[in-house]
Amino acid sequence: MNGILKYLSIIFSIGLIANCNPSKSKNTPVQKQKNEVLVLGTIHSGHHTDSVYNIAYLDKLIRQIQPDYILAEIPPDRFKEAVKGFKRDDSISEPRVMRFPEYVDVVFPLTKEMNFEIIPTAGWTQPMAQERSQKLRAISKDSSRVVDWKAYLKANKRSDSAYKATGKVNDPYFIHTDTYDSIQDISLQVYNKLFNVELGLGGWDNINIAHYWNIEKALEKHRYKGKRILIIYGAGHKGWFLRELRKRDDIKILEMKSFLDAIQ
Repeated sequence: MNGILKYLSIIFSIGLIANCNPSKSKNTPVQKQKNEVLVLGTIHSGHHTDSVYNIAYLDKLIRQIQPDYILAEIPPDRFKEAVKGFKRDDSISEPRVMRFPEYVDVVFPLTKEMNFEIIPTAGWTQPMAQERSQKLRAISKDSSRVVDWKAYLKANKRSDSAYKATGKVNDPYFIHTDTYDSIQDISLQVYNKLFNVELGLGGWDNINIAHYWNIEKALEKHRYKGKRILIIYGAGHKGWFLRELRKRDDIKILEMKSFLDAIQ
């Protein structure tokens, strides 16, 4: 009997130890780690000519950010060809991607030194772009649309004037502010109101919805991994994306300023 009691006592003690170990408890909640998200607004070909916000600046900035994933303004159906060309020739030959020096001269070369994954998220297609251009040309020449076209051009001028008046054209600090987004909206919201439905998939809201649908897929796939995600698009898209991203409670949006400060 004493042997049995001793055996039961040992088993009971082991059970207590196991229950006190948090790693073994089935009821211990898994810690959810929010991903950190930044939106980097680019100026495309302007990076080749601007004295400050140039290729070298972008290179330093992305190195400082240290992303795990880069969500790129590259259509998924063009990405494989771009990667294939880069691996073969150490350069980008895919026509759509070639238009963006931020990828050709910075992001792709950095894959040799940094450990991040590029995820193509652009909703752009060649037929969509062609249709948009054709429709805009038709509207500009349509005598019944003179008022709309003048309103569109006037909004563009107001936006350009407000931007130049800041004295901060292509300033990366200013580009990454809500004020910059509001100035862009002066023209973009008029453009959207007048032509979004008519331009179909190429309308302003419509193309951003297409872009963001792909961005959301990537965010969902990597939800709660505690990673840093960098979204790189033309700066005009930044405000639209941020308005949607701020609705999510599973990510932490980081401000660009601290990273800009770090590379000065």
